[in-house]
Amino acid sequence: MSSEDLHIPRERLSPEARLLHYAIVSLKEELDAADWYRQRADDSEDPALKAVLLHNMRDEVEHAAMLLEWLRRNNAVFAQQFDTYLYTEAAIIEADAAPGAPTGRGAAAPAGGNLRDDLGFTVGSLKGK
Repeated sequence: MSSEDLHIPRERLSPEARLLHYAIVSLKEELDAADWYRQRADDSEDPALKAVLLHNMRDEVEHAAMLLEWLRRNNAVFAQQFDTYLYTEAAIIEADAAPGAPTGRGAAAPAGGNLRDDLGFTVGSLKGK
């Protein structure tokens, strides 16, 4: 990681903020790589090269999924949003209002993991009832 990626001096970051930064930057890199491989595959006239590029793209998507799971297990804010928006049949923009959606008062801890709320507080739902 280069120091240009940080907005404040590294020594002022908590270990949690530093690790979260590593995960987020790595996730961005994996998504960029998946996008690049897909574009190159779509532009390739050679079937063998296209197959290799698509294979590489799937590997990058796997890496991105692993990072998303790390974020879910290690950050309460990400975990809560994933609980609300992932694997729902509700319209994406309406998922937070769907029956059974989290209320904004904290997500349940994943099995085998400890959730940390890096902000140290929550304000709950800001929507009127």
